[in-house]
Order: sequence, then structure tokens, then C-alpha cells
Amino acid sequence: MEEVKRIPYGVANFVEVVEQNQYYVDKTMYLPLLEEQPNNLFFIRPRRFGKSIFLSMLRAYYDISQKEKFEKRFGNLWIGSRPTQLQGAFQILYLDFSRVGGLDRTLAQNFDDYCCGGLDDFASIYEPYYYPGFEEEMKAQYGTTNKINFLDRKARNNGSKLYLIVDEYDNFTNVVLNEQGDKVYHALTHASGFYREIFKKFKGMFDRIFMTGVSPVTLDDLTSGFNIGWNISTDYQFNMMLGFSETDVREMIRYYKDAGQLPGNTDINAMIEEMRPWYDNYCFAKESLERDPKMFNCDMVFYYLRHYMTLGKSPEEMIDPNTRTDYNKMKKLIRLDKLDGNRKGVLRKITEEGQIVTTLVTTFPATDITKPEIFPSLLFYYGMLTITATRGNYLVLSIPNNNVRKQYYEFLLEEYQDNRHINLIDLGLMYYEMAYDGHWRETLEFIAHAYKENSSVRSAIEGERNLQGFFTAYLSTNAYYLIAPEVELNHGYCDLFLMPDLMRYDVKHSYIIELKYLSAKDSEAKAEAQWQEAVEQIKGYAVGAKVRQMVHDTELHCIVMQFRGWELERMEEV
Repeated sequence: MEEVKRIPYGVANFVEVVEQNQYYVDKTMYLPLLEEQPNNLFFIRPRRFGKSIFLSMLRAYYDISQKEKFEKRFGNLWIGSRPTQLQGAFQILYLDFSRVGGLDRTLAQNFDDYCCGGLDDFASIYEPYYYPGFEEEMKAQYGTTNKINFLDRKARNNGSKLYLIVDEYDNFTNVVLNEQGDKVYHALTHASGFYREIFKKFKGMFDRIFMTGVSPVTLDDLTSGFNIGWNISTDYQFNMMLGFSETDVREMIRYYKDAGQLPGNTDINAMIEEMRPWYDNYCFAKESLERDPKMFNCDMVFYYLRHYMTLGKSPEEMIDPNTRTDYNKMKKLIRLDKLDGNRKGVLRKITEEGQIVTTLVTTFPATDITKPEIFPSLLFYYGMLTITATRGNYLVLSIPNNNVRKQYYEFLLEEYQDNRHINLIDLGLMYYEMAYDGHWRETLEFIAHAYKENSSVRSAIEGERNLQGFFTAYLSTNAYYLIAPEVELNHGYCDLFLMPDLMRYDVKHSYIIELKYLSAKDSEAKAEAQWQEAVEQIKGYAVGAKVRQMVHDTELHCIVMQFRGWELERMEEV
């Protein structure tokens, strides 16, 4: 009986996956398509989307030293019966710039040491294709530049075909930009900076180049030194090259169910529907909106499935805790020293409205990274926004799923908590009573009091929008509801809909909250008119078929809260 394939959670080595009986989602059908492209390619995707294992697959497929293992590794995959002429035709120089050592005064030395090690490894692997002593001569060369020049000469004389694969080509410089600032970064990537110089050496030396990263910042700064790269990141042909389609996910669940690793009564459709709002909905090319299905984040799917197989149920935390490190790196980078007023406004708009209409900037220099008009594009490349529609010649970039939405809420939450800390454990216990016992008043009064006490809110009061952002940030910390601001319900948009997460919790109560804001100068007559308008609005939302479908059998509470300035003036269930 065939042994059940293990889930390759966190595994980035293709050879390890296929030779150690781990589950592999076949992406080899893209190899012929990539060969039809220009020879030097850049491909950008968010973290944890399968870039490293894809590069590892490229390496195993094209490496001349692994040519004889093709059938063993690729025989059961798409490319196994359709190998291209370039299979096993190259000597591969593989570099992963995330492995460059610490950032101190020997920055150039750390980079040089890493590259030298990669070139020495190359010589060790491919000496049989040159002559005895080739490895020893390579190691005798001092410094990356000399080693590259040595390899260039020997490869040309030998007629060798070279393929350069670089993983996380931007990681090294992104860290420098984040930790040491613009001046150090500029010195690396401009004039005679060592990072720029090595890319100039690559030009014309390699028959093919493939590089991946998470942002196009370095790409722009390097193009004058390395000006032959072709960016395929937003080409529709490669929209689905990384990540999982729903078909991929369905086949994976079916495999483990048939293998007895999931309960016999496992509902595959229900599992996919539970994952979809958390991990799905990525689209990286405008032309793919109508052409392709949306993509799942592959690491998140593995995380979920591994828990389901171990515990017989979905994980209590739908967001993989290991993504916290990635989130913190991304947060530091996009903020740089601090998030200025304009970019903070962009972030608030996206958080509160769920989308932004903009143009997608495909490449930009580091000097432009703090510009508000660049900010949405940067969020797109980091996976914090995705393409959902077009508006004329503009794109609608939206928050893709709940996993990412939670990260936006945390931006707001951190800002509020920095000004006035609230005990979120106490609030969490209140949410339990709100969800199971219907005790909502204490919870909402607690948040309203926090709103009044928060100095950042009072010093920069922006009316109803600020109020909604504050409530959204704190309500998002609950475990029992999916928080959906500005949801269209029965031909209108409610302020806050607390949709019960019934797939994971036996919640008894659900909520629609309408927030109204008055200035200190507004009259009592205006206050009463506003209140009556809110009552009619929320009653209209409650009778909609969509609401009834989403709340199922829970008891729906419709609550209107009216604030005057930062004071809660009136709150009632209607």
C-alpha cells in the first residue's frame, strides 16, 4: 500500500518534496511558457506564495548535473511527458540574498562572502564539465568580481550554458533600506555600489536569468546597471503560476480524504468555503479578472490542512502565527521611519472602505517609496491588496481576505493602543458574553468609553469616519464574528455587520451596528431626525434576504449608537 504523502508545510526544496513523498502541486506546465519569454526575467509575488519551491523546481529541471534524475523527479508531473529541449542544459548559479549576513560596517564584505561561497559551490558541482583543478582555481580567486570574471572566461571557452537563479533578490536591499536608511541604500544601488556592480557583471554573462522578490523597488534602482530584465509579474499568462487554484485545493483535500487522513464524513465543499474568506481571492493581472479563478495563499492552505488532519477540525486561529514575522517586516518597510499623514490617510481609507481606486505602478525607485500615490502599489506587491475590478483606465485594488483585513485592523489598533492601552483580554471575555448570551451593552459602552478617552482620536477628530475606524479596530479582535464594515445589505450600506463565524463557533447572537455622529453645535432637532433616519436604515437592513442568510438561526440585534463629538449620547436596540 502506497505511503500517504506528507504535507510540505514550510518546505522550499523541490527535490526534498518529490523524493521524500511529500505533496506537490504541479506547476511544471509553466516551463515551456517561460522559455518563450525574454531570457532575463523578474517575477514578484507576496511572501509565502511558493516562490522558493518554484525556483528549486527550475533548478532541478534545468541543471545539467541533475539531468539523469529527470524521470525520477518529473516523471509523474506534467512536464514529465513533455520535456523541452532545454531540460538539463545549463550550469546553475543559485543565489538566495535573504541569506546574506548581518548588517554592520562590513556590509560589503558580508555580501561578498555570500556570493563567493555560491561561486565556490558552483565550481565544486561543475568541475567535471571543465577540467581537474577548476574548483581549486575558483577558490583561489579573491572576491566576487574576480570569481565572476573567472567563470565568465572559462564558461565561454568551454561553451558552457549558464543559468542564474536569484531568490529574494530584493531582500538584502529591503533590509538595508529599512534598517540603515536611504543613504546606505543609495550607495548600494547607484554609481559604483557593490550591489549594483555585481548586477552589471551578470549582464551578458548568463544565457538565462530568473529572479524573484516581493517588491519592485530594487528592480527600478538596478535597471540602469542591469537594464535587460523583463518583469512578468503582472502578465496574465503567469497569474496562476504561484499560489493554489480552488481546483488545486479541492484535489488536495480529496487526496487526503481518500487516503483516510481526514474523517470519512469530511465535507470538502464546507472546508473550501471556510478557507475561502481567509486565504482566497488573489489576482495579479488585470486581464485575469474574467479569465482565471482567484488564487489561494498556498502556505495558509497547508497550515489549515495540517491542523485539520491532526485535530479533525479547523485551526482555532485561522491566521498562521508564523506569518507574524512577515507581517512585522512588511509593516516596518512600508512605514520606514514613520507613516506620514498622507499615507496614513491612504491606509485608513483602505481599512474603512476595503478598497482604493488607483493606477498600478509597476516599478519605482526607493526615493519614491514614501509617496502616497505609490503606497497602494506597494501594498499590492506585498499581498495586502489585490486586483478586483477596473474603473476606466484605473484599477480597483481591494483587501483580498480576512487574513489580510485583520492586519489592516491591527494597524489602527496599534495606533489607538499606543495612545491609551485597553486590556484586550477583558474585552475578549465581553465578546464571549456578547456572542453566546446576547449581553452587548457592556461591550459597546466599554469601546465607546475607550473612544472618548483615546487622545489620538480627540486630537484629530474626523467625525463619523474616525468613529467607525475605532470601533472596527476593536471589534476585529473578537474571535466569534467576521467584522464587515460598509456591507451592502438590502440596497444600503450598514456601518458594521458582525457576521457570526458559525463554521467554527456555535454563536447564538449576531449584530448590525449603525453609528451616527453629531458635532457639538448640532441641534436637538437634528439629533432626533438623524436618530429616526438611522432606525429606518437599520430596520431596512435587517429584513434583507442576504442578512437572514448570513445570520442563519442566530438572534439578530440591531443597535443604533449616536455620538456627539466623542461622547456616546444615545444607544438603543431597535
